[in-house]
Amino acid sequence: MFGRFMPTEGKFFEYFNQHADCAVTAAHELEALVNDLPNAEAHARRVQATEKKADRITHDTVDLLHKTFITPLDRDEIHKLITTMDDILDLMEDVAETISLYDVTNITDEARRLAAICVQCCDQVKIAVALLEDMGNASTILKTAQQIDQLESEADRVMRSAMSKLFREETDVKRLIKLKAIYEQLESITDKCEDVANIIEGIVLENA
Repeated sequence: MFGRFMPTEGKFFEYFNQHADCAVTAAHELEALVNDLPNAEAHARRVQATEKKADRITHDTVDLLHKTFITPLDRDEIHKLITTMDDILDLMEDVAETISLYDVTNITDEARRLAAICVQCCDQVKIAVALLEDMGNASTILKTAQQIDQLESEADRVMRSAMSKLFREETDVKRLIKLKAIYEQLESITDKCEDVANIIEGIVLENA
């Protein structure tokens, strides 16, 4: 009797997977940006285009949520997961624009390392999201979430070391301000990935 109120439940997971793909694509583009500053503007445009695609997926997910009578997960969990995943893309767009607009002509190894950790975090988010449709994967999902937590902790360590070195050694105030902003934005991406991991952990513990 409820058939007409229930679009395929798997559509939500399809949207999650599509969004996670966008995060991975943008993260790799961001990493390419910090390693190819002469073409920073072109890389930033590609990050922005991917963010726009992710925005549409988020909108479609929320729209489906409003239209669906029975959902495969708690409605609040679905909304929280997709919007927090979208925050990852927003932050990547922010840092890409910052590097492009600040006309950064050289970058540090620490910034490159943080960008690489962002890629690793997004790769793990993609893995966790892909497994989420089947709660038989609970153990693997939780291990993947723990890996994201560990990567975020590594990003914290790199960030602290980078900031210490920056304030100790950098004499150009403008460059100091630019690099500080870039470090903080890159590290915030890993924070948001950890937020996604925590949401996924909560979903698993509630539904497994």
